[in-house]
Amino acid sequence: MNQAKRIEILSRLRDANPHPTTELEYSTPFELLVAVTLSAQATDVGVNKATRKLFPVANTPQAIYDLGVDGLKEYIKTIGLFNSKANNVIKACKILIDKHNGEVPEDRAALEALPGVGRKTANVVLNTAFGWPTIAVDTHIFRVSNRTKLAMGKDVVAVEEKLLKVVPAEFKVDVHHWLILHGRYTCVARKPRCGSCIIEDLCEFKDKTD
Repeated sequence: MNQAKRIEILSRLRDANPHPTTELEYSTPFELLVAVTLSAQATDVGVNKATRKLFPVANTPQAIYDLGVDGLKEYIKTIGLFNSKANNVIKACKILIDKHNGEVPEDRAALEALPGVGRKTANVVLNTAFGWPTIAVDTHIFRVSNRTKLAMGKDVVAVEEKLLKVVPAEFKVDVHHWLILHGRYTCVARKPRCGSCIIEDLCEFKDKTD
């Protein structure tokens, strides 16, 4: 795919959604960190249902730490892998309290040092909470990038590196959200909705559907 086509794709996605954001509900960087940690192998809808009950009761590292693992599990038991997630969140809260004055650090290495926080979660927090031009590649972005040929790669890290290389600076802060939403609602896994896609004529996917 040539760069002119990439720019046109990104321009159309921007025109359709000028101010995209995550579908996870949050009001602070810490709430976002918890929500993203809980969202691994779970839906944003499911996470939001749990955090709507959790955050009014506990939405700081100290408050969630005070719940304890068992107390936290009661709020998130509807989410997949809730046992390990509860353990990770409690451990992360302890580190935030002890090392970061109860604040979410605006630092990749410090974020990735938290239990349950990998590169993708750190990228989401840096991008969405702090406005960094990072690109967190999940299954949706991996699929859309490869299927359209916007940025091809054999794994999520390769796709992230390619996107960072080919996406112009003016699009970098928002491209993560555009591609996730496009993959979630239009360029879906089993039968992409090509007929209603705003970039169908630019996409280089050979097996388009009606």
